[in-house]
Order: sequence, then C-alpha cells, then structure tokens
Amino acid sequence: MKSDVEDLMPRLLPVESCDTEEYNSNEPPRNPQEYLRQVQREASLCPDVVVAQIDPKKLKKKQSVNVSITGCLAAPQGFSPSLKWQQQQVSKFSEVRQSVNKHRQHWKSQFLDDNVVMPKMEDEDGWKRFCLGENVCLDIQLKEEDKVNPGLDYVKTGFPPFLSIVSKLNQSSVSAVLEYLINWFEERDFAPQLGRWLYALLACLEKPLLPEAHSLIRQLARRCSAVRANLESKDDDRLSALNLMICIVARYFEQNDLADKE
Repeated sequence: MKSDVEDLMPRLLPVESCDTEEYNSNEPPRNPQEYLRQVQREASLCPDVVVAQIDPKKLKKKQSVNVSITGCLAAPQGFSPSLKWQQQQVSKFSEVRQSVNKHRQHWKSQFLDDNVVMPKMEDEDGWKRFCLGENVCLDIQLKEEDKVNPGLDYVKTGFPPFLSIVSKLNQSSVSAVLEYLINWFEERDFAPQLGRWLYALLACLEKPLLPEAHSLIRQLARRCSAVRANLESKDDDRLSALNLMICIVARYFEQNDLADKE
C-alpha cells in the first residue's frame, strides 16, 4: 500500500517484506504472513474514493416522510359522534385486532382460491383495482338491475379484505396498500369498498407505528374530516364510516389532537 495516508498511520499488523519469487498472489495463502500480504495487496488496488452507481428508477417515489401536525376539520353541528360511541368503537376495534392476531398464522399458511390473484406490491393501480374493483376505480355507472343483483364478480366489485388475503401481507405491505388507497381517496369520494379495506388494514397495523404509518393514518383522518365537512345531511350513509375512521386513528392510535370532542 503506497497511499500517502497509509504512511501517516501506524501499522497495527507489521508484515515482513515478501519475496516475489517465493510468494504467488494467485495461489491461496499458506500461512498468516502470506494472508496479510494478500490483504495488503488487495487493499492497495482499491481506489481512494468510490462512487455508487444508483439507478433512480429503483428508488421509491417518496423517500422522505413529512409528518404534518395539522388537525382535522371540525365536524358540522350534530355530525360528530359522542365520546361514549367513540369508546365503544375503540373497544370493538381492539377485539377485532386480537382476533386477527390470533388467527393470522393459520390463514397465512392457507392457499388462496384460484380466482384470487394478489398484485405485486409495486403495482399501485393493480392494488386499487383489486381492493375497490373496476366499477369504483373506473367510475363505471351501474344499471339499476346491477345495483339490485350485483353478483359476485370480484374483479368488478373488488375483493373483500378476507383474513386469508390480509394475512399474506407483512407490515411493509400493509403500509404500502394503505398508502395506495389513501392516495386514491385524496382525489375521490368515500366508497364502501374503501371503508372495508381501510378498517382491515388498520386492524393489521402493528404498534408502535413506524413513521410512514404514523403519517399515513393522520393523512387518512384529515381526509375523512374534509369529506365529512362537506356532507349535507346527518343521514348520509358515509357519515358513520367517516366518523369511525377518525375515531380509530385518534382514539386507538392515540393521535389525540385529531379526536372529535363532545
């Protein structure tokens, strides 16, 4: 090693000078001295500065996590739930999480039906169609007869979050699908299929929350409050589901600044 930096540093393992005729670097070391000589020779061939060749296409779209401290929009008069209702929902949600954890290993090992093909994790559009169905994702207007008897075409209506499906998702996958659905929700209206999947994914989300998950659920609560603020009637079918999402995020996951106050 002939680096200038090497000359300034003390030698921790002094090695005797080698005879090139006796030592062949292409052969395996025969003793400790030859091994150290080989290490020195390999180190001397390494450049002082190495620059990694990074393919930008392989980087995730969002590398940084920005946690907003913005709260939820206040509910219109009479639209927010009571504290008792919120406590009841947190208790039920806790029971659901315990049941999921209890049976998760069993369902994780079960094979899915042939018609259930889970998308690859990086396929955001594929997951949106898988969870919400083509009718919702493509905004297809159903005929009256289809509304009465929609059938079980899961490609069109979306696959329900069966335990056999969500049990196949690890924590990074749960966060990824949650992010895909929240991204969709940011630009679209609330749908029943969305509510079912959000509830199931939150039930699979482990504590303590990772920073990414923490940011996502706060984003979800804020979006729910924004949609709720524009509802015109307390009889709107979406109100209960929106209140439930806000309640779970604020009360169960302890984002208390987002909670509805009585």
